[in-house]
Amino acid sequence: MSLHKVFPDAEALGAALAAEIVTGMADAAVRGRRYLLGCPGGRSLIGTYEAVAGRLRSAPMDLAHVVIVMMDDYLDDYLDDVPGPARRVPADALHSCERFARLRIAEPWSRAVGPGRGIREDHVWVPDPGDPPRFDERIAAAGGIDLFLLATGASDGHVAFNPPGCGLAEGTRVVRLAESTRRDNLVTFPHFGTLDQVPRRGVSVGPATIAGLSRRVRLVATGADKAKSVARVRAARRWEPDWPATIVHASREAEMWTDPAAAAGTTAAESRSRPRQLDS
Repeated sequence: MSLHKVFPDAEALGAALAAEIVTGMADAAVRGRRYLLGCPGGRSLIGTYEAVAGRLRSAPMDLAHVVIVMMDDYLDDYLDDVPGPARRVPADALHSCERFARLRIAEPWSRAVGPGRGIREDHVWVPDPGDPPRFDERIAAAGGIDLFLLATGASDGHVAFNPPGCGLAEGTRVVRLAESTRRDNLVTFPHFGTLDQVPRRGVSVGPATIAGLSRRVRLVATGADKAKSVARVRAARRWEPDWPATIVHASREAEMWTDPAAAAGTTAAESRSRPRQLDS
């Protein structure tokens, strides 16, 4: 079963999730093993990433065992059919997920714990479009992802770059981005300017990566623009291909964490009560 937790605001949600992440890191260190954290880029988890940095400044720890596993990245093409091998956008591109991982996650966390104790350079993992299945193999060989953080598209429920209509058995692969997903990304990265400038393809973990290779999942949605997706996930009873965010119903120890604006379908009384169970 999954839980729907409604927090007073996005800041409270980020603080609670940061506490869970840091506790997981510390537990893994005690056990002498790596801690794999699945991470999306974009806006939804920035508050959480910043809250983790704050906790690490207050109680520094060695992060050499922490691995940041990014969900996806854009491909460096803007046409429907591009000859030659697929390749990710340059790491210095404003919409590069590798750039996001290093600038918004790895570097702040490393600064917080001090020199010589940060995340290793090779512990930021991004899927390779030249050999997508290798990403799932690498995750599995490392023992799986301890906690996978998910965000959901506002208009179509996409998770990572998985479009409506994708299959539950699909793993990491090159995907063609749905136009609805690209429109959502235009909001996330306004530097694109127009929809034509948003890449048409990406490399992305699949539903099978999330559901099959993760110990725990947290789907985060804040703001009124995410209310439609939250309502769809709450109404679902199982994985529904036309709304990929319903992957929480197929995942282990999965919870949906929202603020009141995203939980617009939740009554005020429910929001003040204990966490609400999701049918699955």
